Amino acid sequence: MSSPAPRRLETALLTAATLVAFAFNSILTRLALGRGTIDAAGFTAVRLAAGALVLAVLARGAAGSWRPLRPRGLVGPLTLFAYAAPFSFAYLRIGAATGALALFGTVQLTMIGWDVAHGARPAARTWLGIILAMLGLSALTLPAAGRPDPLGLLLMVVAGVAWAAYSLQGQRATDPLAANARAFLWSLPLALLLAAVTLGPAAWSGGGLVLAATSGAVTSGLGYAIWYRALQGLTATRAAIVQLGVPVIAALSAVALLGESLDLRLVSSGAMVIGGVALALTARPGRSRVDAGRPVPGLES
Repeated sequence: MSSPAPRRLETALLTAATLVAFAFNSILTRLALGRGTIDAAGFTAVRLAAGALVLAVLARGAAGSWRPLRPRGLVGPLTLFAYAAPFSFAYLRIGAATGALALFGTVQLTMIGWDVAHGARPAARTWLGIILAMLGLSALTLPAAGRPDPLGLLLMVVAGVAWAAYSLQGQRATDPLAANARAFLWSLPLALLLAAVTLGPAAWSGGGLVLAATSGAVTSGLGYAIWYRALQGLTATRAAIVQLGVPVIAALSAVALLGESLDLRLVSSGAMVIGGVALALTARPGRSRVDAGRPVPGLES
């Protein structure tokens, strides 16, 4: 039997690796699309294909057969595609820091709102957190010289709602790894169709393909596998709270690697969103599954 100290260290290292992986989905996407090395539809298709390959191999290894990859409903693939495509197109218009914050806030608020709509009665602290986070997201859209592109923000909000829906249906999965593998695999035809319709392959470059494949295979596919391992050593509340670090890592990385600036609007909005979500997730017990901090499977940014 392993001692608690090495187990805690393993959990901490795996969690840190996961948060970096999820944050770098935004960095890699913006890096590829911001420099025009690949079109948005092509990035989506390559990302989902690479993720499907890695997750399928992992699921096959865990189950000992390809049976878990057989299609089981359309909700998973459709919601995953509804997240991945707007996510890519949004990063044609907004920076990685802004996009990560908008996605993160939308995902968490949608999941909490789902519980409220289905009869949950959150504590006053939870309501305060929801209102604060919503004000933070709203502040991003206020008219000003430095306001992010409205269409880019709208696309990221759509991506966030879709990812929340994907996560909520995934919470019922008995084998999360296989469920993610199926979703990636069976969402791929839609992504390939979108890429064909937009006639994007002519704009693909080697660098763009590498960035898209890395996003799918490493920061998505392997990122999910590492996250599921890390969850074995985390309580539900801690798993939710540590994810507050994803948009922070994405924002700092965007400044260091992409040359983006952190203006007062983004910093203040980010503080309100992250602080509000933290309030909602750390409210007292006796509330709904989302308010209780149940982890979002594979939270992206």
